[in-house]
Amino acid sequence: MKLQELKNIDISGKRVFIRCDFNVPMDEYNNITDDRRIRSALNTIRYCIDNDCSIILASHFGRPKEKFDPEFSLKPVAKRLHTLLKQDIKMAEHIVRQETLDLAKALKPGEILLLENLRYNDGEKENDPVFAEKLASMADVFINDAFGVSHRAHASVEGIAKHFDIEHKAAGFLLAKEIKFFHHIVHEPKRPFVSIVGGSKVSGKLEALYNLVPKVDKILIGGGMAFTFLKALGHEVGNSLVEEDLIPEALRIMEEAKKLGVKLYLPVDVVAAEAFDSEAIAKHVTVQEIPKNWMGLDIGPATAQLFSLALRDANTILWNGPMGVYEMDKFAKGSTKVSHAVASSFATTVVGGGDTADLVRVTGDEDEMTFISTGGGASLELIEGKILPGVKALLIEE
Repeated sequence: MKLQELKNIDISGKRVFIRCDFNVPMDEYNNITDDRRIRSALNTIRYCIDNDCSIILASHFGRPKEKFDPEFSLKPVAKRLHTLLKQDIKMAEHIVRQETLDLAKALKPGEILLLENLRYNDGEKENDPVFAEKLASMADVFINDAFGVSHRAHASVEGIAKHFDIEHKAAGFLLAKEIKFFHHIVHEPKRPFVSIVGGSKVSGKLEALYNLVPKVDKILIGGGMAFTFLKALGHEVGNSLVEEDLIPEALRIMEEAKKLGVKLYLPVDVVAAEAFDSEAIAKHVTVQEIPKNWMGLDIGPATAQLFSLALRDANTILWNGPMGVYEMDKFAKGSTKVSHAVASSFATTVVGGGDTADLVRVTGDEDEMTFISTGGGASLELIEGKILPGVKALLIEE
């Protein structure tokens, strides 16, 4: 598998369409609270500016229910790009109307046009060939630099690529870096290789767990998904989040780990509360003593200590998913302690997924991580061994 990369194609003086991932968190006043995804795209954008390209940028943002809902406009992104690049950013009010196509055609070398939120058009998620063709008509070259959406066969990711030959489409610097990093981590990790898997549900991470077990030396399971495993072992977990239908799968994963000699760690204690509420009464209990109508919302201090010890000899750590409801201070201690343990290790540390990336930013550990991926679902699918639709479109046939 050889990926066509931006540095290997001729883009000099051409019109370039760059699919970015500007799906950034914003507060209620439409202020961007974390611009990491925008900053991550700057290397590719600047390279195109230096090569006298005229540049069309496109991204989705959130999940707008109504077309042109102002809450989902990319205008704040245009403003932040202006600040970071120190140049004017033209903003297209629409995506593929004639006036937008004319704006794209009239761009001079070094000028940048940002299209409005791609998801304002139903053709994006439906991978509508007509919509994809209109997007493609704006440029001579297509660059995908949006790792976070490359697992989706959407019009601006997969459909558009069909309109360019392999000399006129490529992976941007960010996408290429992500693919190489995950390929290296999964296929040639320095051992011991430890994976931390958290988040709320087993269902979204089942395939990844199956794929990780034969590759890792240790696997640490926390977050809401741990309760499906604990229930599978016969523990009373009260009202904690459990996916009953996946209990047999949880048992199979634990059995497989045992067979392969992989050490699988589960919480030994939790912070339980009467309700999913930051004001709810909470207490610290062992997993054998979760009260019947209570729910576990964070790993407890003994588990945080256990996980920290398990990470101590690691040479590679792959982390996807928080250990509890970290958005509520009362249930953030476990995730914070694990974050500090990962940050202070001497291992190559790879953080995947929006929630986990947000968590290490909040804990102040961001700079200590080797690599923070911009895509959660995409990184999981790479771990599952899948070829992402957005990446498949950029492969050179050998």
